Amino acid sequence: MAEQYTLPELPYDYSALEPHISARIMELHHDKHHATYVKGANTAIEQLAEARESGNLAVVPKLTRDLAFNLGGHVNHSIFWNNMSPDGGDKPVGELAAAIDDQFGSFDKFREHFTTAATTIQGSGWAVLVYDQLGGNLFIEQLKDQQSDIQLGGTPILQLDMWEHAFYLDYQNVKPDYVKAWWNIVNWADAGARFDRAVSQTKGLLLG
Repeated sequence: MAEQYTLPELPYDYSALEPHISARIMELHHDKHHATYVKGANTAIEQLAEARESGNLAVVPKLTRDLAFNLGGHVNHSIFWNNMSPDGGDKPVGELAAAIDDQFGSFDKFREHFTTAATTIQGSGWAVLVYDQLGGNLFIEQLKDQQSDIQLGGTPILQLDMWEHAFYLDYQNVKPDYVKAWWNIVNWADAGARFDRAVSQTKGLLLG
């Protein structure tokens, strides 16, 4: 049997990211929305096992989509919480800073590109900085809903939730204000550590 997924604890208090993200949003977002994705992923896995056991494979396509959506939501949010910190903001340092300068021209150009990707998502989704294992490149991607539009072999480094539940109570429909505030709490130490692991631990993984 597959292992059950569990809801991770936040690495800070609900109010820790104020005034940029309110405690009310953080509590609802983590305890309700993220918890729902965890439950949905576990349910889909259980139902897929039941379908295999019973031979009712007609339900597999739907359950596969359910798993992709809910597990995507669980993974995305698990990264998102750690990508933020009350001590965040400023700019990246080290290898990630150098890679951003090399790939995007400067941090300011990267920030502008990422902001544009986030604020122009149609409907619900995520803006994601991705490390491409095959080419060693950094790309900025838009995710649709919770499922990944990231290529196979892409490792998320930095993610921003652009679903309305992530910002509407604080910013209503003004996405640019939410994104501008979010830059003040980006945990560059976490993003930098994720980048370092992606570079060192995935080299040669795809093609040997």
